[in-house]
Amino acid sequence: MRTRPLKVALLGCGVVGSEVARIMTTHADDLAARIGAPVELAGVAVRRPDKVRGGIPAELITTDATALVKRGDIDVVVEVIGGIEPARTLITTAFEHGASVVSANKALLAQDGAALHSAAVDHGEDLYYEAAVAGAIPLIRPLRESLAGDKINRVMGIVNGTTNFILDKMDTSGAGYSEALDEATALGYAEADPTADVEGFDAAAKAAILAGIAFHTRVRLDDVYREGMTEVTAADFASAKQMGCTIKLLAICERAADGGSVTARVHPAMIPLSHPLASVREAYNAVFVEAEAAGRLMFYGPGAGGSPTASAVLGDLVAVCRNKLNGANGPGDSAYTQLPVSPMGDVVTRYHISLDVADKPGVLAQVATVFAEHGVSIDTVRQQGRPDGGGEASLVVVTHRAPDAALSGTVEALRKLDTVHGVASIMRVEGE
Repeated sequence: MRTRPLKVALLGCGVVGSEVARIMTTHADDLAARIGAPVELAGVAVRRPDKVRGGIPAELITTDATALVKRGDIDVVVEVIGGIEPARTLITTAFEHGASVVSANKALLAQDGAALHSAAVDHGEDLYYEAAVAGAIPLIRPLRESLAGDKINRVMGIVNGTTNFILDKMDTSGAGYSEALDEATALGYAEADPTADVEGFDAAAKAAILAGIAFHTRVRLDDVYREGMTEVTAADFASAKQMGCTIKLLAICERAADGGSVTARVHPAMIPLSHPLASVREAYNAVFVEAEAAGRLMFYGPGAGGSPTASAVLGDLVAVCRNKLNGANGPGDSAYTQLPVSPMGDVVTRYHISLDVADKPGVLAQVATVFAEHGVSIDTVRQQGRPDGGGEASLVVVTHRAPDAALSGTVEALRKLDTVHGVASIMRVEGE
């Protein structure tokens, strides 16, 4: 074993960073044995130096992150501060000064992953980011390495624990969205401002990363279609149960049938209870991968939290340190196909549409005509009068697969019918 330690700079010492530092200290001997050399925490950059950080010597704490990554003796920089800046500049500076980087920064990688990969290659360094997508779940490395010889056609998953917890509570307890969100907040699953989670921004960033790796092409955050789940209601869950389904916020990345383009999207969807993702409960994550030779694979586990995320960071740290010792680099940017990213309108999917309609003869025929005019085939129809009467009925239509643009156009045309008093809900149906 080499006696000179590999020096690690830690940028950020919050929930994840402090756990990374703790594991590096308490498991130092095990890490050294796995790597082939000791690893040394050489500095920790923080915003608030006066905060008590147990187990980290005071002399390692600094507020000057730039000076830390410029030292020249740092072998690996671990970036867990998040956000775009100063993280982007610090990572590129680290490459320029001979350090490889381990990051958990999904937002930055979704926005500027290509530029960061290019900078890493230019300076002969590694960029690893297992922790950026699904916490402790090994996912990035299997896609980049284990399935590198296969052709991946679809990646579909639950990649945000907060939203899955909320939807699971709505499903199992009958709670409304606000009640389930309050419970998630009280338990620490939801932030004080949950917008990034419930509006799908977090999942969209992860979808961009997954699509880029799976399809070997450039996919940025702006390429990902996104819908949040704040409009999902108890009535939607009741309808889902009648179809033998439940509702999940899904990140879906697909290769077109002709192989000429890809799509990436995030939105709530009904999925059959028979699908493996339907049984993913509480704050857990799971990603379902469909590959040409390997078939269907599912990766499941805790997708967030200090310890799970730190586990992924440390796994990358071990891999990067091994590469340093061997004078080699791990997998770099595999975006060699440059496939175009198609708009959401090109996606072929199914809709579940709930309409409030006039309870009188001929309404169903009018609705069916609108579907026919837009080239959308109807799978099932369920009409039920309201218990309180009032001349209104509820009409639920489930379509066959069609381009999303045609389905969306159908809904807009339905809104214009005098006999349609309102579109109560629209939800895609996936996983069949």
